[in-house]
Amino acid sequence: MLEEMMVKNCAPTLAGIKVGSLFNCNCLSGRDVFDRIRVLNRRLLSHGIRIIPLTSSCNSTLIYVYRPDKLTWYLAQDDVKAILADLGYPAEDADLCVRTLSDRLYEQDSFPHEIGLFLGYPAEDVKGFIENHARGCKCTGCWKVYGDEKAAQELFAKYRKCTDIYCRLYERGSSLEKLTMTA
Repeated sequence: MLEEMMVKNCAPTLAGIKVGSLFNCNCLSGRDVFDRIRVLNRRLLSHGIRIIPLTSSCNSTLIYVYRPDKLTWYLAQDDVKAILADLGYPAEDADLCVRTLSDRLYEQDSFPHEIGLFLGYPAEDVKGFIENHARGCKCTGCWKVYGDEKAAQELFAKYRKCTDIYCRLYERGSSLEKLTMTA
């Protein structure tokens, strides 16, 4: 069940065309989900994928699937680094940034909007979302777009196509390892 959820929600990350993906797992108990994440990490780490629970409650776990190398590169971009630094993240260290994000998810009542940066969303869109309080976007797809609408629409289509292909391949018996592109 967890594997199927990963394919449906994380195909572009598995394919190597997206920095990271999130999904909520409420089908397994806390201990079971942590055990399965541990097993999946052993299977996929050599493919450049890391899976971590960002938050967990008694009946739900928010799971972050990402490519550490891509995240490190992305968070080092000047515009991304500036947003994170303004929000108090240790912008020079991607692992500490992920830990800070997880801490904020536990501590804050509201969802930290900068989470889009950890998913590889364009910095101008994340900044626009924060500054405009989620209003006045040009279009909506995987995220709200405040910058380059055409590029975002093309990326949304690419993500949808990837997800459709991966779901079909998984249903036909392809393993998660086979579907995960090595970094």
